[in-house]
Amino acid sequence: MIEVNELTKRYGGTTAVDDLSFTVRPGHVTGFLGPNGAGKSTTLRMLLGLNDPTDGTVTIDGHRFRDRPRGLRHVGALLDAHDVHGGRSAAGHLSVLARSNRIPRRRVDEVLEEVGLAAARRRRISGFSLGMKQRLGIAAALLGDPPVLLFDEPLNGLDPEGVKWVRGLFRRLAAEGRTVFVSSHLMSEMENTADQLVVIGRGRLIAAESLTEFAARGTRLSSVTVRTPDASRLAAVLTAQEAAVRQDGDDVLAVTGLSAARIGELALHHRVPLHELTTSAASLEEAFMELTADSVEYLAGEPR
Repeated sequence: MIEVNELTKRYGGTTAVDDLSFTVRPGHVTGFLGPNGAGKSTTLRMLLGLNDPTDGTVTIDGHRFRDRPRGLRHVGALLDAHDVHGGRSAAGHLSVLARSNRIPRRRVDEVLEEVGLAAARRRRISGFSLGMKQRLGIAAALLGDPPVLLFDEPLNGLDPEGVKWVRGLFRRLAAEGRTVFVSSHLMSEMENTADQLVVIGRGRLIAAESLTEFAARGTRLSSVTVRTPDASRLAAVLTAQEAAVRQDGDDVLAVTGLSAARIGELALHHRVPLHELTTSAASLEEAFMELTADSVEYLAGEPR
């Protein structure tokens, strides 16, 4: 379990992380989301003892990571796929990590097989593609068979097959009772992978809840598709109820601001026949854009 308590990090006059508190529990894939510059990478670095907090504490299973003498047995992490010696082979890189953490040598071959790099085990890392480096970084995270795993943008450079594999891997690791914490800017992948979210903006906590609960917060973006042969009359009725109505064809309306049940009641009352009444919930991306709008540091065409 990861526990972050009133964590703050300042660089001179800049506050990167601001009084941040949250808990990441085992048995779930927890997504770590926020706009660029929100403080995600800084938070992950403090989790691993790579940066010291200005204030507050961060522990993993009740201990600071830097106090663990054989860290890879407790926490596996991928922060930067490029942060590896290009002159080494994949097997050589993992062997050094295994030896320094007293991990059995057989684990090197096991994790290379698991991430699909067994055939490239003797190749120099300098010749690896970004996707191969991501797989190698994941192999290093898995090397000590740890109960806690941290990943920062692990899907960058992966092809569709690789993305599907990573998605399944994270779910399996969580199902085994591990704590899996994944930072990503790919909303569609988080929607397909994570079941819990920690969302921050400008270093502060915005939400720590299930993906379903967070997406539901974007209620003004939820819409109802209505198909009726009397679209113009029903549009007038709904507009009078302060709904936003957009006509998407001769007989289709896209309605926001009213529930499907209320639209059905109004149609019945005004004797307007309905051929379709479908609720389309706000996506994670829509909810994220809405709820982090005030935390975006840079907007295209709109410097802040």
